[in-house]
Amino acid sequence: MTAPQRTPGPVRIAYERRGAGPLVVFLHGVGGNRSNWIEQLAHLSPRHCAVSWDARGYGDSDDPPTPLAFSDYADDLRRLLDHLGAERAHLVGLSMGGIIAHDFDSRYGDRVASLTLANTTSGLGHYPPERVAALLASRLAPLEAGRTTAQMGEALLAELAGPHITTAQRERLYRSLTALRVEPYKQALRAIVTTDFRAHLPRIAVPTLVITSEHDQVVPPAVSRAMAEAIPDAELVTIPRAGHLSNIEQPELFNAAVAKFLDRHAERASVLPG
Repeated sequence: MTAPQRTPGPVRIAYERRGAGPLVVFLHGVGGNRSNWIEQLAHLSPRHCAVSWDARGYGDSDDPPTPLAFSDYADDLRRLLDHLGAERAHLVGLSMGGIIAHDFDSRYGDRVASLTLANTTSGLGHYPPERVAALLASRLAPLEAGRTTAQMGEALLAELAGPHITTAQRERLYRSLTALRVEPYKQALRAIVTTDFRAHLPRIAVPTLVITSEHDQVVPPAVSRAMAEAIPDAELVTIPRAGHLSNIEQPELFNAAVAKFLDRHAERASVLPG
């Protein structure tokens, strides 16, 4: 990745920008950063202005003030579009990034050209309390006990990665996970379990692509299928031989699905120069 650009404060958001054309913004998951999208930026930038961000508290972006509200991410995304001079953008969000895209569409729908919701849900707030408690405990308890993200990396990888991940991909994901800053990561986990956008699904009015993976243990394919069925005219693509991080584990298949979808709807987004 190159040196990032940044939005103005009060919380500066770092982002990578490549190419010119219709704007597409990539939103990473709770364990990621903007580098998770390097293959997508390379593939799409010849025809699009492709942007990946570091959400607040991640990568080269500023740490958020406490407490963090999940809606802060959508507000940051609005500020990023304003900073770029874009009226509308195609949004591609994976896992937590997809939930951010849900939130953004529910609040700033006129700024959305299309949605690609990859390996994600419509929120976690509707989960039974015991399931939410177990989820938080599995991620937070080791950190509260003083363990580092480096020490947790292998356990998280076992949950996230599919059986066909390569050694190079595992090493890359491990670097992403161990780069997490503990306090912002804990805030993100606590915020994400408050989300519930199920009621918004039938109201989504933009072209929508839902991507799932054959071996996703975090968001099983059945969850993605149900979400796609609830969104008017949504398309569903299943990526074979991939776990939760389909864009990294099977980048060529992921890129082909997203590019095909965006090519049909490119004109809906603001066109930005290089």
